Amino acid sequence: MGKRYFCDYCDRSFQDNLHNRKKHLNGVQHLRAKRVWYDLFRDAAAILQEEQTKKPCRKFLQTGQCDFGSSCRFSHMTEQDLEKLSAQVQGEKRLKELQREGADIPPGTIEDWLDRRAQRLSTAQSHSALPEKPAPFQYPPGWPPVQELPPSLQAPPPGGWPVSPSLQWG
Repeated sequence: MGKRYFCDYCDRSFQDNLHNRKKHLNGVQHLRAKRVWYDLFRDAAAILQEEQTKKPCRKFLQTGQCDFGSSCRFSHMTEQDLEKLSAQVQGEKRLKELQREGADIPPGTIEDWLDRRAQRLSTAQSHSALPEKPAPFQYPPGWPPVQELPPSLQAPPPGGWPVSPSLQWG
């Protein structure tokens, strides 16, 4: 079957050779998927600026869906979405200004987060009424159910099976 190339942007694979890879990487679907991926990591200010220059999408406002999706040239953001995005941009600007002025902003390190999480878990465990030691597993009464096996699957009785006289060797 040969080697296969998997495109993370498009979430698909195909036979890996020069022609197929070049055709895929220059394709419209791949370029759109790649753009959507990188748009996920853009800062809020760039997104706000772009969305404010676009007109609202009538189809999206009426039905909540648009046939063009992320490639639509109109904005799919409501007024509330734009206000939230604007507030986020203002918050980021204030944070940058505070950092420039040298204000004491507590560092958000992973160790701090782990310490706070450990404290929360310890207080949650001290307030919970869970038993300290789990009970060992026990089958319910009458389990497993007793079944009669057909004669062909039963164990031979002690002393062996009875032999009929017609089958004895003479």
